[in-house]
Amino acid sequence: MIYELRVYTAMPGRLPDVLARFRDHTVGIWNRLGIGQLGYWTTAVGPDSNALTYMLVWESLADREAKWGKFVVDPEWVEVRKASEAAGPIVAKMDNSFLAPTSFSPAK
Repeated sequence: MIYELRVYTAMPGRLPDVLARFRDHTVGIWNRLGIGQLGYWTTAVGPDSNALTYMLVWESLADREAKWGKFVVDPEWVEVRKASEAAGPIVAKMDNSFLAPTSFSPAK
C-alpha cells in the first residue's frame, strides 16, 4: 500500500469552504471512483489552524495515477470545483507526500 498525505492550507477565512467542499462533494466523488480515504483532520493544537490534513490509500503509484487521472477530469468534480471557487480560490497552498510503511508499522 502507498499512503498519500495531503495538507491543504486554506485562503484566510476560507477553511469552512474547503471543509464543505470535501464533506458535501469530494468524499462522495472519491467513493464513486474507488479512491481510498484513511481520514481527515483539522489542527486542534499546532502552528496551522487554517489547514485540512488528510490521507488517501492506494494499492500502488499506478493505481493512484489511474484513479487520480479520472478524478481531475470527472464532470461532477469540475463543476464542484468551479462553483466552490466562484468567489476566488479557497486553497492557498497544497502539499503532498507519498508514504511507504516500514516493516514494523502496524499500517501495511
